[in-house]
Amino acid sequence: FMLTFVLQMKLILIKKIVFLFFLVLSSFVFSQKTMQGQVVDFDSTIPIAFANITYNNKTITTDWEGFFSAEIIEDKKPLKVSYKGYKDKSYFLSKDVTFLMIKIVSDENRKKRIIYTENKVNAIIKKAVDNKPQTQPEKVFRTFQYKNYEQILVTANPKAIDNTIDIVQKKNFFGVSKTKIDSSNYKFKKLIEKQHLYQTEKVNLIQFNLEGTKETILASRMAGFKEPLYDYLGLNLVSYSLYENQIEILEIPIQNPLSNLGRRLYNFNIIDTLKIQNRSVYRIYFQPNRLNSNSLRGLLYIDSETFGLAKAFFRIYGIVNINVTYSFNFLKDAKVWFPEKRKIMVVKGNNSEDLNLFGGTIKFNSTFDKSSNTNASDQVYLKLESSTYDIEIDKPVNFKDPKIKIDVPTKSLSKPDSYWNNFKKDSTDLRKLKTYTALDSLSSARNIEKKVFLGKKIINGYLPISVVDVDLRSIVKYNNFEGFRLGFGGITNDKLSKKYKISAFTAYGFKDNRTKFGVSPSYLLEEKNNTWVSSSYDDDLVEIGQVQFATQNRRFRIYDPRPINISTFYRSKMFSTFIESKYFAKTDAYFGFSRSEIQPLFDYKFIDGESSIQNFKLTTAQFSLQWNPFSNYMQTPSGRLEIDKRFPKFSLQITQTLGSLLGNDFDFSKFDFSIFHEIPYLSGHLSSINFHAGLGFGDIPLTHLYSIAPNNLDKDGILKRVTFAGKNSFETMFYNEFFSSRYFSLQARHTFNKIHLANKINPLPAVVTRFAYGNVDQKEQHKGFEFKTLDKGFVESGVELNKIIYGFGLTFFYRYGPNGLPKFEDNLSLKVNFNLDLGF
Repeated sequence: FMLTFVLQMKLILIKKIVFLFFLVLSSFVFSQKTMQGQVVDFDSTIPIAFANITYNNKTITTDWEGFFSAEIIEDKKPLKVSYKGYKDKSYFLSKDVTFLMIKIVSDENRKKRIIYTENKVNAIIKKAVDNKPQTQPEKVFRTFQYKNYEQILVTANPKAIDNTIDIVQKKNFFGVSKTKIDSSNYKFKKLIEKQHLYQTEKVNLIQFNLEGTKETILASRMAGFKEPLYDYLGLNLVSYSLYENQIEILEIPIQNPLSNLGRRLYNFNIIDTLKIQNRSVYRIYFQPNRLNSNSLRGLLYIDSETFGLAKAFFRIYGIVNINVTYSFNFLKDAKVWFPEKRKIMVVKGNNSEDLNLFGGTIKFNSTFDKSSNTNASDQVYLKLESSTYDIEIDKPVNFKDPKIKIDVPTKSLSKPDSYWNNFKKDSTDLRKLKTYTALDSLSSARNIEKKVFLGKKIINGYLPISVVDVDLRSIVKYNNFEGFRLGFGGITNDKLSKKYKISAFTAYGFKDNRTKFGVSPSYLLEEKNNTWVSSSYDDDLVEIGQVQFATQNRRFRIYDPRPINISTFYRSKMFSTFIESKYFAKTDAYFGFSRSEIQPLFDYKFIDGESSIQNFKLTTAQFSLQWNPFSNYMQTPSGRLEIDKRFPKFSLQITQTLGSLLGNDFDFSKFDFSIFHEIPYLSGHLSSINFHAGLGFGDIPLTHLYSIAPNNLDKDGILKRVTFAGKNSFETMFYNEFFSSRYFSLQARHTFNKIHLANKINPLPAVVTRFAYGNVDQKEQHKGFEFKTLDKGFVESGVELNKIIYGFGLTFFYRYGPNGLPKFEDNLSLKVNFNLDLGF
């Protein structure tokens, strides 16, 4: 009995111990959970890659996008986050939180003390840069060519879109709220479940030989368009090669980390080694020296033997977030990694204003726009995928016009549907085919092609009406001499003839009571190079002292504000004959002869020895050249297009009088030169530099000297001088204050992102500095007209607040230096400016 009792007690005790063990175990199991999170920079919210997270005596690291996953026990122990250059942060958990966003603060003192890179990774990166002649396909092979299939989609994930119908409060300009029903998300989700927003495909042939690289479009189709937009065919969202010193992402140049300069701009860290195609590669993370900057960062996979690039991931955080992936295929015989696939995804970032990409096809609403539900817009993304095939190495490769980057043969525009069936596509994506049919019908219904055609005409200053493109800038003008000037002008278009065109204008000034007119017939000599021969006759007014390059492109502006206050013109009756061509690659050229009768419309005489000249004749020859050496051009069936505008751009113009031919009264030569450079940034900022110079020799009348675009009234009081600001004019320089026979000027501008102040009040600030220097020969020859010279130089600086509201803005400039005026207020300029955004 006692033995039985003891055994029963032991059994009960064992059951209790087992029960207690499982109770504790279950309590432990149910008290821990998996915590997901991300570590980001406090100021910029840029993810912090490979940060250390310590919890419960264990350390894990975030991935290259700042994400981490940890097993958490709810025992009030903190997570501790540490990263070089940042202050350590302890984070205590909350019970209901399943995702942590941990923001850490930069520590500038620690940044200065820490050496981010190590000798080993520096040596690898240096070796990768030095070994480019052995790893870059363009250096290793004499020739190569391959075909490339590329597809661009603008779409969204339907599951990520909230399809609820919201009731929202919208305020008008006066701040009055109105209740409205917002069903945009619901409609958007229904649309995106059926089709993509936009898609285009192309097949191109990439060829390389000792003359360079050439792209030929073999086939293309664009949803909604019978004939593709050539500008979009040339759109290069991401570079083909990763070996150049600069790579391009969204057509913005970025310093390549695999370059000598990139080694100084980025920090590198070896993460591990792994195998790709059975080859050992280093996986290296890089990021900018300024850890909180919106710059390039990512992963480089570098072959441990050849130091060639086997794979790459790039990420950019900013007004848009960009993911780029490159993959390469290893060619065993040459020991070279050859391009295989490219992929780029663009999604919404932290943008302070509405952002349009790809010609407005993809739009992200402002992050600060709380007037409507932006959920649908937030989910839209752009995706480009391309893959290579039919690769041929070191075989004969020949092509014409190597300086023309892209060639679009006519036959590439009309490939049947059966051609496209040869390319492997995602069979699970049923929305692609529907996108073509839906957008084709949408294009016909809304006449999208016609709108695009109209937009491209208007941006160049014309409105097509039947067989005539009406010149929008000729309709209404105003200046102090003519008063209101009403007119009509235009040029015939392709509907009348592709070989001939006639441009003409007529205008009437209500203050000077005179009619002006002009006519110019033209004939197309050569279509491929846009070579035209023309003649013209003009009877019109011209502002004195201005330089107009004959090759200068005209961009439409609804008004030209600067001439409003100009009073000094000369009347010119001019006959000319000239030829315009794009015969030479990357150039626009002009050459012509002209004979003019000049009548100054102000008190002026030119003294030549003992005689004086008031009205005179000029016979001149002129050569003008616009050279864009860094831009890329596309040859299309309708002519040559600049599809990749790169800087700097150069302009040169030479004007020479021709002795006594046709009664010419003056003997002089003029050389005009300009450089325009523009630097875009991924942050949305834009810097530009404008340099102009002119050099004149001989007897030059005042009408043809240089006045470098002054734009200020000579009146007392800053408010009396308030007028419209020009685009590149000197805002504090008075009209007719300075003239030069030789000069140079330099203008520097930096434009920032918009500042969100209030409803619809979003100024676009810019800082500007302008400098000019010049002199004049034999000033005593010019009588009846007082002016000064720029031999002491001229300087002004200011701030522009552009597009404050409805396109209107303000400019503030101050004049200083040797030509500064005694009274402080006389050096100040306050102007109104206007920028019209046509949306094209």
